[in-house]
Amino acid sequence: MKNKYLSKIFLLFLFVASSGVSQTNYTVSVIPYEVYTTAATPITTSDDLYSGVIPIGFDFDYFGTVYNQLIISTNGYVGFNLGLASTLSPWNLNTQISQPNFTIRNSIFACYHDLNNSNQTGSITYSIVGFAPYRKFVVMFENQPHFQCSQLTSSFQLILYETYNFIDVQIVEKPICSTWNAGNALVGIINQDGTSTLTPPGRNTSSWYATLEGWRFARPIENEIYLYTVCDDNLDGFESFNLNLIKEAINYESPENVTIHETLSDAELGGNSLSGMDYFNINPYSQTLYAAFNGDVTAIALTVINCQNDYDLDTVSTDLEDVNEDGNLANDDTDGDGIPNYLDNDDDGDMVLSAFEYVFPAGRNLDQITNVDTDLDGIPNYLDNDDDGDGVLTIDEDYNGNNNPMDDDTNSNGIPDFLEENVALSLTDEIQLKKAIVIYPNPSENRININNGTAFSIDSFKLFTVNGSLVKELKNTDSYQNIDVSQLQSGVYFIAIEVNNQKLNYKFIKK
Repeated sequence: MKNKYLSKIFLLFLFVASSGVSQTNYTVSVIPYEVYTTAATPITTSDDLYSGVIPIGFDFDYFGTVYNQLIISTNGYVGFNLGLASTLSPWNLNTQISQPNFTIRNSIFACYHDLNNSNQTGSITYSIVGFAPYRKFVVMFENQPHFQCSQLTSSFQLILYETYNFIDVQIVEKPICSTWNAGNALVGIINQDGTSTLTPPGRNTSSWYATLEGWRFARPIENEIYLYTVCDDNLDGFESFNLNLIKEAINYESPENVTIHETLSDAELGGNSLSGMDYFNINPYSQTLYAAFNGDVTAIALTVINCQNDYDLDTVSTDLEDVNEDGNLANDDTDGDGIPNYLDNDDDGDMVLSAFEYVFPAGRNLDQITNVDTDLDGIPNYLDNDDDGDGVLTIDEDYNGNNNPMDDDTNSNGIPDFLEENVALSLTDEIQLKKAIVIYPNPSENRININNGTAFSIDSFKLFTVNGSLVKELKNTDSYQNIDVSQLQSGVYFIAIEVNNQKLNYKFIKK
């Protein structure tokens, strides 16, 4: 019997212990701007110094090596070469990070430039926020004066993630001191021997200005484990898991032919399969089961968590992040970025924080907007990638191009464009096609139809669950009238239609 895992899902979790694989293929992407305000421990703010050795508070994998300590440079970066603790850190920055003569190695450059806070104008602090096993180590550089331009100050943060091993950089503001080091600054990562480096676009060693921007460095891992995470109702580490849900995930068409076992050997030999619908984990908080189907074995990672904790700090209660309401928090990934909603601070991937879209607390400029479902489509804004229903994705209503739709108000009426249906400036061919294709009735209980008002034929139709599972597919030879959806569970689905080489996405609600 061979081990065959679920279709390869590129998750941004790092399961090195279970996969035995260490990845170094980092990517960098834009993320929503979010900084932390928390009680923190200060370090010295003398000029050009590394701190002493600082505990991270958890294991952090960086380029395949696991660290639990680091050092902080007063010039805007952290390093893992602990032998340099409390020594002088370099300030002369005039070389691209990928050049052989770039001397700093094994470091993360949050916003490296020559800073000098000897007069104690600002602060450099660090703190641990969140809850295990999803804590964050945050380094905060606040109001750090530039060397030879002391009237200019930079503020930014570096965030390291437990379990994920993400690296986030959040820049509050970084002005340019053009009279020193040619105004050069750097955001990036470099490994131990300098052979692997990465920077965001426009943030390699050069003169640049930035404000209110976020970047994430991450490594994709092919996760070969089916994840099943539930809330710990009585906080004892033990809970019930639905075996039928696991069987349907392994093989949706023939779940009755899937068997589940407590050991790998039993799964391989076909013995001692678990009976009944519910299973209580034997080991507290986490356990691995094994599902067998047609000679193949899939590992099932059971996890019990305290849902009183808001792990992603997005103000959405963790138990409410089970969007499809099947009891498994790990298979709800509304934006398809590989991060379950209960660990994602931007659940719909629209570059607007869920904490903002979920509620509009008193004191914000949008107090007049009290309905968290702006377009009344049945999907709350924090799960909706087109909040005003104008056919333009929220992320595409970033008309000033700063990766933040919240500050775009082209008609100056105090309401961001992504919340106002009458403002839609990006009327591209794709959007015009999308408006010409109508799915009705929506919501629907039994059947839907597609009214194609374009001059092109529909090449394909795919219906996905909110967690990305394909449940129905039609080709251009199939009828797009009276599509049967009666067997689907109630909830939100996504429809992908391909027409004229354009891929169009729609939301569908099954009653």
